[in-house]
Amino acid sequence: MVHKKLMQARIMLQNAPLKKSGHNKFAGYSYFELGDFIPTINAIFNEVGLCGVVSYDSEIASLTITDTDDGTNIVITSPMADANLKGCHPIQNLGAVETYTRRYLWVTAMEIVEHDALDSSAPIKEVIITPTQGAMESLPEDEQIYLKELAMDLIAICEKEEPKTAWVKLESENLDAEQKVALWTLLPSKVRSAIKKAKE
Repeated sequence: MVHKKLMQARIMLQNAPLKKSGHNKFAGYSYFELGDFIPTINAIFNEVGLCGVVSYDSEIASLTITDTDDGTNIVITSPMADANLKGCHPIQNLGAVETYTRRYLWVTAMEIVEHDALDSSAPIKEVIITPTQGAMESLPEDEQIYLKELAMDLIAICEKEEPKTAWVKLESENLDAEQKVALWTLLPSKVRSAIKKAKE
């Protein structure tokens, strides 16, 4: 029964009026935060008779969805990774990893559609392969998480019209060449241009 109930819950969530509260003004897109869908999922699960529990160990994070009537369950898993965010305490690194992982587990379980071409009003352009393509994917997962966090920080700083501060922060991170290339692929062109100009 758990599979049938989960499918029912997905349909109910699909028809729910979810609103993306996360908004990146500089890059021009909106995104779901955990608080945008967790309350609705909890209400739906309570209605259909499901319970979701997230747990972590040193290697694997899991979301166990259980049918509260017959006890059958589905387990969604994800590998754990070390964040190693520079300037952060170990508990902050752990919190970053758990937050990312928890969000991705629920997005996977409930088939939540995130930011993609449909979220942009810009016309779809021809895909062009560049020398930097795949730079991020070639890095270990913990470095990817760290660089994504750094990219969000730099974008936020530039949104406040402080590109010089963004450049100083970028320099202080002491990234190697491979990390710099990967980070550059995460930044919108406006941010890249602003940081380049601030450097000059």
